[in-house]
Amino acid sequence: MSETKTLPVTFHRLNLLACSLLLVAFCGCATQKNVSANSHPFSFEHDTFSYANELSWEYFYDAEGKWRSKKRQPAPEYTQHCFVVARAARQFIAHARFDKSLPRASAQEYEMLVRKTLARSFTKISSNDDKVVLPGYPDLREFSRDHAALLKQECGSSWHSYVQRGHWRMMMPFSANGQEKMALRLASKIKENAAPIIHLVRFPQLTINHAAVLYGVTEDSDVIRFSMYDPNYPEKPATLTFDRQTKHFILPANTYFQGGQVNVYEIYKSFCL
Repeated sequence: MSETKTLPVTFHRLNLLACSLLLVAFCGCATQKNVSANSHPFSFEHDTFSYANELSWEYFYDAEGKWRSKKRQPAPEYTQHCFVVARAARQFIAHARFDKSLPRASAQEYEMLVRKTLARSFTKISSNDDKVVLPGYPDLREFSRDHAALLKQECGSSWHSYVQRGHWRMMMPFSANGQEKMALRLASKIKENAAPIIHLVRFPQLTINHAAVLYGVTEDSDVIRFSMYDPNYPEKPATLTFDRQTKHFILPANTYFQGGQVNVYEIYKSFCL
């Protein structure tokens, strides 16, 4: 669910809070499994979807310089799917292999292969020999251009974003030292080709509630820069920065966020996250 309206509190926000409270009550997670490293790094050009998770709202500054929003007209058809898009992108790199040299399959066969891929665990990675082979295409980017309707149908509904197991975590404190540890952990996983999925939040503010995939990292003495697949922007990579001095993550301004500090934690890494 990659966007939230600033004011007033809307029904979908109340749903999110209610679902999060239920998850806190029933989840009770202890141990966490790390996702194994993939055999090749995540590529924005090849391992992302060609279509976007669309925005339900338009965000803008009014004449007084205040950040405002209004419903998009006409209403977009594919919204509030950032979590399932991010999760599915990693499931494809973890469990599928595209082979352009093979003849293309029928629509029914592709449906079966997509379902088989998405049915596998998002905390595991299949060996190359065990991966689902999708014939006739070189990568997910090209496959999703021809089969967008199939993928949108099979990757999950918007409610999967509302009830994602890890939502309980955003209600807990985020310390500066904790965010520093998270930044270093994410950087380490990227170097192992793990392509971690993150949740970006400002809770209890609800100005951002978004999921994305991190796949590249550069480090210097002042900052750690992460290359990010933002499901809202299939055209080009986004950037997330960790400031070593303030120990804060910074997301630049875009069409759904004013820009500034965000809290970050990894999701789809265990049963409870």
